Amino acid sequence: MSTSRTGGRRLPDFPWDSLRASRERAAAHQDGLVDLSVGTPVDPVAPELRAALASVSDQGGYPTTHGTRELREAVVAGLARRHGVVAVPTDAVLPTIGSKELVAWLPTLLGLGPGDVVAIPELAYPTYEVGARLAGADVVRLADGESPPPGTRLVWLNSPSNPTGRVLGAAALADAVATARELGAVVASDECYLALGWDTEPVSVLHPDVLAASGVGDSLSGLLAVHSLSKSSNFAGYRAGFLAGDPTLVAEVLEVRKHAGMIVPRPVQAAITAAMSDDRHLDEQRARYAARRDVLLPALRAAGFAVEHSEAGLYLWASRGEDAWRTVAWFADRGILVAPGDFYGPAGRNHVRVALTASDERIRAGAARL
Repeated sequence: MSTSRTGGRRLPDFPWDSLRASRERAAAHQDGLVDLSVGTPVDPVAPELRAALASVSDQGGYPTTHGTRELREAVVAGLARRHGVVAVPTDAVLPTIGSKELVAWLPTLLGLGPGDVVAIPELAYPTYEVGARLAGADVVRLADGESPPPGTRLVWLNSPSNPTGRVLGAAALADAVATARELGAVVASDECYLALGWDTEPVSVLHPDVLAASGVGDSLSGLLAVHSLSKSSNFAGYRAGFLAGDPTLVAEVLEVRKHAGMIVPRPVQAAITAAMSDDRHLDEQRARYAARRDVLLPALRAAGFAVEHSEAGLYLWASRGEDAWRTVAWFADRGILVAPGDFYGPAGRNHVRVALTASDERIRAGAARL
């Protein structure tokens, strides 16, 4: 992948810019574009969550960087109720301005720099690499079962995976945690799709089964979980997420964020509180995505695609055994825009990522064109 020089650091070119010609080609279809590329929500925010956003709009004072106690209590209760995570103290929760900014700045917030190594999955969300480069750290991609090298200070896990939808079980997560701890590395687990399991139930790196299997009892030492409400609550436009885990690490990140003014607006904090306190809207959104998956998955297979992993999350990881950009062009000829797999690493060069984030009508149209 080519790079650009930004702020004195070499960063990959922004991948989505390279899809411009394919988008134009797909948009020329007589029945319009079916955009299955970027995983952006298309469904409305639940009324009760919108009401929470508006409920504090008359409060003009500065919000707290740490978030309200009500927000942190709602997150702790929600993690326990939805995901069986029971060891997180209220103070070890920190709201973030979506999850992407936290991913991009976490190496810097943790004090990483030149000579340090950030380990990321072989197929990975591009911002993991960007964050390492912003800090001046080195990046290594780890194949399945591969251990991080000496000098690794941060290990990114992602289950369910973007782009593949692969889920790591408790044993695999525990092995990764144990290996990272031997190196003295922090483990950051990107759990943005944790609530969207289809063929299997994803588990958090903070789950008691993972902690016990990693040999440290209920200790959260060195562990951070990153969550986003963009997908599960349709909060992409709200920029709402949170960090939870090791109280010492969360406190360190909080201290830097206070200095830098990285504060979630008060109305968004109220919306996060409401979203983490209500499971009904989450269940309704899960049902929408499940129905779209039930339409799109068999259509892809009928068109000759192998769909690998994809047991959770918002994407179908598909291949016909050819170069990803040739597949992107094939879809564009049918008015459908998908993401080439090499956006996520060289190992994705023969795959495309197909998102479930389009309206029911557009999903049906896309399936018919296949």
